[in-house]
Amino acid sequence: MKLRVGYELVYECEQPTPMMLMLNTHYSRVQDVVSPDVLHVHPPVPITQYRDGFGNLCSRIVAPPGQISLSTSALLNISDQPEALQPFTYATPVEQLPDECLVFLLGSRYCETDLLSDIAWKLFSASPPGRDRVQAICDYVFNHITFGYDFARPTKTAFQAWQEKKGVCRDFAHLAVTLCRAMNIPARYCTGYISDVGTPPPYSAMDFAAWFEAYVGGCWQTFDPRNNAPRTGRVLMARGRDAADVAISNAFGPTKLIRFDVHCAPE
Repeated sequence: MKLRVGYELVYECEQPTPMMLMLNTHYSRVQDVVSPDVLHVHPPVPITQYRDGFGNLCSRIVAPPGQISLSTSALLNISDQPEALQPFTYATPVEQLPDECLVFLLGSRYCETDLLSDIAWKLFSASPPGRDRVQAICDYVFNHITFGYDFARPTKTAFQAWQEKKGVCRDFAHLAVTLCRAMNIPARYCTGYISDVGTPPPYSAMDFAAWFEAYVGGCWQTFDPRNNAPRTGRVLMARGRDAADVAISNAFGPTKLIRFDVHCAPE
């Protein structure tokens, strides 16, 4: 199946404004690309790119005063079947984890492991270790948080989401990531596209989505506490410790987002 993904974002800047952007599909999907997601900027400005410490592709621009449009469209080959589970389910002791996993055991900006550690052990210490424990965490988060766009807040942390029991997909992901880390399971935050293929209507407006990956069974495996079911057409853009590492844009000056359109659908 061919999946068309892309977006148009329009910002308004009061002055020349440096911006850091994370708006490309992840290099791990390169073998699936039919047409790449080249970043288009109007009015045109120079673009430089680099890879951050997590391997995400980042773009740098200086936006001029006034409106600036950022857009792209990519076509990918994807499976027309829902995601399948990995065959490996076991837990890896901390002392045997690869070095690259250790940073994803630590607390971070939105994931306060210190505040949720006791809660995590009370809730999940009796659950089977490995993937079953991660799934138990996803089940808990799915039932604990009520989803709603009105509940979004850019400063909301995992602990606050746990207290308030309300949030959007990033809050589901942050809480699940934090509970996993508190249980000594490496977990990293992911963002990208998720299509509505195979799900019943009505459909809400398309948006970027958040989920996470946990290191179980000797590999990174995908978990989605917001939907808590296999999906068709999940396309990774970036991953990191939490949402602070994978913001779609960081503007270093007064900036207003005045248009936000995302598309992800079969073609």
